[in-house]
Amino acid sequence: MEQYKTRAELKSDTKELFRGRWKDAILLNLIPTLITFIAFLVIVVVSFSIANQTNTPIENWTNDSYVSEDIGESSNSGNGTSNVTSGILSTLFTVGISFTFLDWFRDPDKKIHPIKNSLQVFSRKYFLRAFLIYILTSIFTTLWSLLFIIPGIIKHYAYSQAYLIYKDQTNLSPNEKISSLNCITESKNLMKGHKWRFFLLEMSFIGWGILAVLSLGIGFLWLFPYENATRVAFYEDLTKGKYLNEQDY
Repeated sequence: MEQYKTRAELKSDTKELFRGRWKDAILLNLIPTLITFIAFLVIVVVSFSIANQTNTPIENWTNDSYVSEDIGESSNSGNGTSNVTSGILSTLFTVGISFTFLDWFRDPDKKIHPIKNSLQVFSRKYFLRAFLIYILTSIFTTLWSLLFIIPGIIKHYAYSQAYLIYKDQTNLSPNEKISSLNCITESKNLMKGHKWRFFLLEMSFIGWGILAVLSLGIGFLWLFPYENATRVAFYEDLTKGKYLNEQDY
């Protein structure tokens, strides 16, 4: 029976990787951290704007009702667009960073170039199919969520390894076009019997998340790289080099 590392061991692997190099890890994650922070500020500003518009004095309701409705609809539309855009960008940046962490785990002496590495998913080599994975997994997860929220969550974890599988398969066969759908299917197969383990691993960071919020967000500078790299450590432990050799899959 295959033996897998515990949550504590995976986190220990991450901390060992970052030993003496936390600066590299933090700088690498700085862009998605800033995007998340800016998106949060936009939501707060728009929410306050809508709240102020709805606080119209009673004597002005008749004259201003249509104006308020137009402003509210415009604000909601802008808020939705901002959320979708920031969500896509943040996800793709995080994927690029995960690719870097995967290389870093395999080469602990790897030199980190924060901006270049965090942008690698936007390269010609990765972008199109990584974006397709994002679109497809979003559609599939949403459709499953229409049945009930639980199936959507389960599918989210089933698809969670698709990006890293895509990176490994692309590097293994650089001259072949890797199917985004096949990577999603491979992730589903890989995660059979392991979705609960991955869920518990992610839940184990909740306490750190609360502390990060209490620190006015400063703690996220350390939490994001710690959490992202530990997810990659999970993939490394789960696959055990399966996608590094063509004959292994």
